[in-house]
Amino acid sequence: MSNLNIHRAYSETADIETSSDDYAGRFRGQIGEWFLEIQEKATIEKLAVLKPATILDVGGGHGQLTSALIHHDYRLTVLGSAEVCKARIQQFIDDQKCSFQVGNLLNIPFGDDQFDAVISYRLLPHVNRWQEFIMELTRVARRAVIVDYPEYRSFNAFSPLFFEMKKEIEGNTRPYRIFREEEIFQVFKSQGFICNSKFREFFLPMVVHRKMNSLTVSRSLEAMFRILGFTRLFGSPVILEFIPENSS
Repeated sequence: MSNLNIHRAYSETADIETSSDDYAGRFRGQIGEWFLEIQEKATIEKLAVLKPATILDVGGGHGQLTSALIHHDYRLTVLGSAEVCKARIQQFIDDQKCSFQVGNLLNIPFGDDQFDAVISYRLLPHVNRWQEFIMELTRVARRAVIVDYPEYRSFNAFSPLFFEMKKEIEGNTRPYRIFREEEIFQVFKSQGFICNSKFREFFLPMVVHRKMNSLTVSRSLEAMFRILGFTRLFGSPVILEFIPENSS
């Protein structure tokens, strides 16, 4: 079998888990909704500057941004690795407010530069062949790619200390890759994309906020850390926006 055929035969399916009701349970309640609110606000602000018409949400069956993207009148397509990944966004599909496509995440079934913007959340740290995954995101993006990832230069450096707490609270915690910013930048750079903006979401680990379970306390602490500059230096997850180098 040729290398090309091997590449096409191999499929990443981590989005099956992130598109499940079980996974969505991690974002219920005031703390979970606050997490999504921060993510949504940052994403919509980045897209507002870009003013894309078409968006591909790779692995977006979790539906965390679906409603907001539709509300802002973007023509949205969601790509999932299996049919089951569309369950949480089925109503939007039925109402023809967005479309859903099943496809290999390492061989995205769309042409080069087909979408103005490509986004992918909650997926990169769970993809084994993450370099190839990034290459596919950039291939189908005309103007921008937006991803999020857990940064090593944060409390993630001590993630083994928090794993048991995370498992106790979330119940179905699975291992995930923690990245250094430069390794992600390098792959995007190899595809002709450079970082245009970044946003660090939280200074404290998300599991700590879940454990405290006090929205007032969490908001106050994170506001203080952001003012002091701690979040800018050591915050995670990080939302990165990349654009073609020749467009900057």
